[in-house]
Amino acid sequence: MKLLIAGGAGYIGSVLVPALLEHNYEVDVIDLFWFGNHLPKQVKIIKKNLFDCHEADLKDYDRVIFLAGLSNDPMAEFNPVRNFIDNGALPSYLAYRAKNAGVKRFIYASSCSVYGYAQDHLYLETDPVTCDYPYGISKLQGERGALQMIRDGFSVIALRQGTVSGHSPRMRMDLIVNTMFKSAMTSGKITVNNAAIWRPVYDVRDCVEAYLRAIQADDGISGIFNVCSGNFTVGAVADLVKEEVEALSGKKIQIEIKNIDDFRNYKVSIEKAKIELGFDPRYSIKDIVLDLYNHRDSYGDYEKDEFYNIRVFKKLK
Repeated sequence: MKLLIAGGAGYIGSVLVPALLEHNYEVDVIDLFWFGNHLPKQVKIIKKNLFDCHEADLKDYDRVIFLAGLSNDPMAEFNPVRNFIDNGALPSYLAYRAKNAGVKRFIYASSCSVYGYAQDHLYLETDPVTCDYPYGISKLQGERGALQMIRDGFSVIALRQGTVSGHSPRMRMDLIVNTMFKSAMTSGKITVNNAAIWRPVYDVRDCVEAYLRAIQADDGISGIFNVCSGNFTVGAVADLVKEEVEALSGKKIQIEIKNIDDFRNYKVSIEKAKIELGFDPRYSIKDIVLDLYNHRDSYGDYEKDEFYNIRVFKKLK
């Protein structure tokens, strides 16, 4: 099976692509390489704007996986225009081209951010969404545009991802567990802005598992699927990171709790992905911290700009 990973040189793609090669898939990557190239050398890479892709560029692929676009709230708020173009319009455009080219499935990296703010509710894929900020709105637009392309012979799977964390060759320190780990290792303190809010946390290795299941699912399956490793309050995440860093390093870690309002608060059910895709997450927050700790010598300065998407994005011309 031949796969095209659109935006495959980023944080997730740099973990996903090697895993796909281990499964003997033929993998090509189209990317603008904002964050460099950390992919295996045998992967064919194409530096190209996805809006410049046409049917001739896509006709040889069985699956197109869309990992492109702006990846978090700071990027979306810094450039809302680019956010709505790359997260809202681009997935629809590429799904349209893929369908016309004869691709069998389009897999879209959506986000649980579409759920916005809700208290005491475990979100199902059928529940109404309430997001009212640029990133969540644009991810929902991209998701809906791609899903509109579903036809006989062309399926679309949208994976609503939790907050991904863990080690990647294209490393990020601006993700919930990674940020807390960095703070614990460098300052001996974890700062929590709001301990009560909920997040679906997602080990990047479980994220790879979800894409494998989506690639391999029966051709008749389409739809939206929540995917994460587990739901946690931010306060609980901090406690788990503190406990594991202390156990691994022997350092004493402090937690500072602030009471700052947050406009994102959601937890999700992943039962649909388990039942229909066979998705079975295996990793815990402690597993994420252990993975980060085992790679700690490769990070060097935790404050390098390349570890923070918004810093790289602001430098782009």
